[in-house]
Amino acid sequence: MRSALLLSEPEDATRGYLERHLRDDGFDVLGAAGDLEVLELAETARPDLVLVAQLELCRRLREGEPGRSWDRDVPVILLAPGETDAVDRVRAFDRGADDVLERPFHYEELLARIRAVLRRRRPPTVELLEAGELVVDRRTRRVTVRGESVDVAGREFELAARLASDPHRVFTKDELLRDVWGFRSRGRTRTLDSHASRLRRKLCREPGDHFVVNVWGVGYRLLD
Repeated sequence: MRSALLLSEPEDATRGYLERHLRDDGFDVLGAAGDLEVLELAETARPDLVLVAQLELCRRLREGEPGRSWDRDVPVILLAPGETDAVDRVRAFDRGADDVLERPFHYEELLARIRAVLRRRRPPTVELLEAGELVVDRRTRRVTVRGESVDVAGREFELAARLASDPHRVFTKDELLRDVWGFRSRGRTRTLDSHASRLRRKLCREPGDHFVVNVWGVGYRLLD
């Protein structure tokens, strides 16, 4: 699965350079120039890591803001100005940065630091996901409801596993399309909705079953 990076960089040339190389190295990259755009993308795209150029933006991501719902634990690397001293770096860590890289930097070092932070923050894979009467076994790629096996196709299984990883959480459509299909943006695609509809029909085996709940205008959660 490709990790999604949100890159906050006010200089167009630097942002374009980093976007190209990070994509070539296997990341999905969302570039942003201003703070408001960064916060909007942090909420809607749910990136795996954020690269910021301003310490204040790091603080806002960590503390959150009323009415906003981005992941406040998302890893953040600060691309600090030149001549950053020890006091500046300590202040950055206090404001929530996971790492600090001083400008000018070599791209190879940035890439290594991104990968290191992602390794530290990536949770171990849970093989058996249980959500009420539904069980998703990643090891055997088997889905059961009340002990009865359900025949699901490849993407349907991946969708069920993603939803079962946090069954009461609402996953946005952008998140699911990125995590299950590798899409950066949903655009006009109906791929997710059609798969979710088929998966719901397969899982709901009794009149009282409510699985793969559509949260209108947002996305899906596994349990009602």
